[in-house]
Amino acid sequence: MTDDEANPIFERGDVVYGDDPFKGETDARPWLILSNHEGRPFHGEQYIALTLTSKSWMEGLIDIPEESWLRGGTPDESRIVPWGVQSIGHEDIDFWQGRLAAEIVDTATTALVDELR
Repeated sequence: MTDDEANPIFERGDVVYGDDPFKGETDARPWLILSNHEGRPFHGEQYIALTLTSKSWMEGLIDIPEESWLRGGTPDESRIVPWGVQSIGHEDIDFWQGRLAAEIVDTATTALVDELR
């Protein structure tokens, strides 16, 4: 995330908390930012993200080890849902929650691509 608190731009690996379009306007959840490439359309305005969940019973979820959190974290143990991809707008993000290590972000990205094949 950029240091500009008035207008932050989230980066690959940031975990943000914001609206869940699958559940309606009053529900929100954590999201892992996968893509926000400078020079691409809507840089800093729209993000490709994967959802996080505290559920553990579904197969294919990616556990987030404590050491993968570089900063911040989630109140409950969370996992990445590689098939839970969404394009979220900057206005839908309530706050920055943390940052994950590049290795787990790469694992999540690979899992998403595998889901699409």
